[in-house]
Amino acid sequence: MSFKKTVEEINEKIKRGQAVVVTAEEMVDIVKSEGVKEAARKVDVVTTGTFGPMCSSGAFINFGHTNPPLKFFEVYLNEVQAYGGIAAADVYIGATQPSEDRGIEYGGAHVIEDFVAGKPISISAYNKWPTDCYPNTELESLVNKETVNEAFLFNPRNAYQNYAAATNSSNKTLRTYMGILLPNYGNVTYSTSSQLSPLLKDPEYRTLGIGTRIFLGGTIGYIAWQGTQHNPQRKRDENGIPLGPAGTIALIGNLKEMSTRYIRAATYTGYGCSLFVGVGVPIPILDEDIAYKAGLSDEQIKTLILDYAVASNSRPVVKEVTYAELRSGWVEIKGKKVKTAPLTSYVRSREIAETLKNWIREKKFFLTEPVAPLPKDTVFKPFTPYRKGAE
Repeated sequence: MSFKKTVEEINEKIKRGQAVVVTAEEMVDIVKSEGVKEAARKVDVVTTGTFGPMCSSGAFINFGHTNPPLKFFEVYLNEVQAYGGIAAADVYIGATQPSEDRGIEYGGAHVIEDFVAGKPISISAYNKWPTDCYPNTELESLVNKETVNEAFLFNPRNAYQNYAAATNSSNKTLRTYMGILLPNYGNVTYSTSSQLSPLLKDPEYRTLGIGTRIFLGGTIGYIAWQGTQHNPQRKRDENGIPLGPAGTIALIGNLKEMSTRYIRAATYTGYGCSLFVGVGVPIPILDEDIAYKAGLSDEQIKTLILDYAVASNSRPVVKEVTYAELRSGWVEIKGKKVKTAPLTSYVRSREIAETLKNWIREKKFFLTEPVAPLPKDTVFKPFTPYRKGAE
């Protein structure tokens, strides 16, 4: 007879200080040594973690009304353009937006990190169309996280489920969001925390969904929706693990409470900036199937190496590999030993999983059941131009 639990039962155990909470790395060892049935009976929560570049990130900030009032139509924060077409004093700044004066070397991600650090941020706001209720036309000032009203991270696409690795078959160096790719299969880069990665530990989204409480940037956050480009229909292996980029999640959390340890800007030579975001999702072990998948190891999780020499939305597959191979530091491509390197910090990802584990053990963090599941029937489509008369 299979062993089953509920989130409510696990939360009661957390309240009593009796819950068994382990990291995804520890769960791999428990399943190997004690078997799936014993792991399901013994473990209540598995914590995951990832800390890597997540370009589809940004923040909403409300600055409050000026006197006289100004509608923030055109807005720059540290010379990085933010979007002001929401309401009078609300703006959204995207992580990859480049600076007006420093170009792609500094951008929205750096503004967000500076904001989290409590540094002063310059603001320039303009209104070309003043009205009776918003007569002011210009603002030049400094702000920080203490002077604004609300500031929350809202990331449309984070924690990609099994992002593909990258290499380069051409005879020239490529500068990409996957880092510098050396010519003639000179290297391979990859961007996931593999056996610690949230959506690889619950590959069919059985325990996480809209409303799930998570670790985000050093504080408590939530899954707000499925992420953009959510593609659960990606081909999967016998364990339900997708072979290549599949599910994504949109995340939200209080930017004022976050830490620069888990929110960090990065600049990629020749590409631009991105935001490293720390994400940790707890997986309640409700039955043996969830226990089995939460215990899958790097040797059991595979991804694809794609050729970035082909500038296409359907890059050729060079090779299928396990994360154990990628993390070994080398893979073989066409008889050649090729060096591998992660963009995601495994050490920091492990730290996030440990931190979330401690929060639960210390009764600072309780599990939530999703208010709605992530969809499983959506398909990611490339851009399709509309042609008049096509209907």
